[in-house]
Amino acid sequence: MYSSFVPPRQVKIGDAAAFAGTTPRAIRHYHEIGLLPEPVRGGDDRRRYGYDDMIRLLWIRKMADAGIALDDIRAAFAGGDDGIASVLERLEEALVAQEAELRRQRTAVRRMRTEGSRTGLLSGFVTGRLRSLPEGSLRQADLDSLLVTERIFGPLGAAVQATRFIALATHPDLREDSDRVDAAEEALDDTVAVDDPRVARVAAERHAFEQALRAVIEDSGLAEDDEALFGSWDASHPATADEAGHKSMSAFEALGRMPYDFSPARLRCMELAGELAASSDTT
Repeated sequence: MYSSFVPPRQVKIGDAAAFAGTTPRAIRHYHEIGLLPEPVRGGDDRRRYGYDDMIRLLWIRKMADAGIALDDIRAAFAGGDDGIASVLERLEEALVAQEAELRRQRTAVRRMRTEGSRTGLLSGFVTGRLRSLPEGSLRQADLDSLLVTERIFGPLGAAVQATRFIALATHPDLREDSDRVDAAEEALDDTVAVDDPRVARVAAERHAFEQALRAVIEDSGLAEDDEALFGSWDASHPATADEAGHKSMSAFEALGRMPYDFSPARLRCMELAGELAASSDTT
């Protein structure tokens, strides 16, 4: 027994959109970009969509829901099955890359929750070096410095720098000396002339402190830990590894793009301290 219901041969844009799971506005856009041919219009000058129109519209919606861009859908229709296969191949490659990026992001979020929101921003190689420290013993400035160092010199460079902060955190007297020298350097602002006697004096204080810090690092066995870091890094990371997920750049490029608000007097102080260090290494 046949039903008395007779389906329409053509439907208006609202019914077409409702059936396909889209909107009239989206269908009009498909017309504008040449993805869906303009259908015939009725006596009321409104678009009417037939069976073939609906089939094409359904394919568009299915492909769009799969993540295929509208321009690629149009190219796929123009190229037939070969065009669709090419588009799908590119889409799958893009999805694989997106999945890898999502995994990286999930790992980063998980590490931030585990290590702490700020410490967890550093790579696992660096935070592993810091795990021996009591919670809260690192200062915000220490973490800031590690973040910058990792960007410039990579995780290995930051892990080696972490040795410095481990020594300071575990030797209060050394930390006090560090604060004193840091304050003296900060006092060399733009009001201080480059040839001011304080510049050379602070440079000598910096050099003496760095020698004391190096002695503590060597006596405490931290220097041996640094040597082990190089071995473990070489064994588990390629030379071009970039754990931060950013475009790699040379240390020289990175230094040239990181602003430091140092006065000429402070820069001269750093230069003199470097000369003292070089002189000590050669004697």
